[in-house]
Amino acid sequence: MTETMTGGCQCGAVRYAAEVANHDGYLCHCKMCQRATGGVAAAFHGLPKNAIKWLREPDRYRSSPIAQRGFCAACGTPLTFEFDDSDSMDLTIGSFDDPYRFKPKGHFAKESWHEAWLDTAALPAKRTEDNRRLVERWMKACGKLPD
Repeated sequence: MTETMTGGCQCGAVRYAAEVANHDGYLCHCKMCQRATGGVAAAFHGLPKNAIKWLREPDRYRSSPIAQRGFCAACGTPLTFEFDDSDSMDLTIGSFDDPYRFKPKGHFAKESWHEAWLDTAALPAKRTEDNRRLVERWMKACGKLPD
């Protein structure tokens, strides 16, 4: 059974509604995803291209001879990975309005992963509101913390 989930870029210029059949995700560790996102991996959810309705289509760039990536030209948010010859595509997990529902089910491109970043759960952690100077900056700028 599918459900409609919404998402989009950071600035709100690009929005979508996706018919999601499951909450499976995966981490891609390939060098191209690392460079495209600026992270050590990209978190994706794969689904059929026809399961996505764009309120405004993302901009796209050819990231390789076999694929393109969708992004917002206004804020730079990475949104998609799309093989040219496939009826499926990947949406970035972080672009969903409710990304917490997705669970990682696997890794891709193990040869490029940064092993030290795979299990960070035991590292010390802070909440945003515990950083007094950051909270003061946000309150001065707009009177609230970001979502």
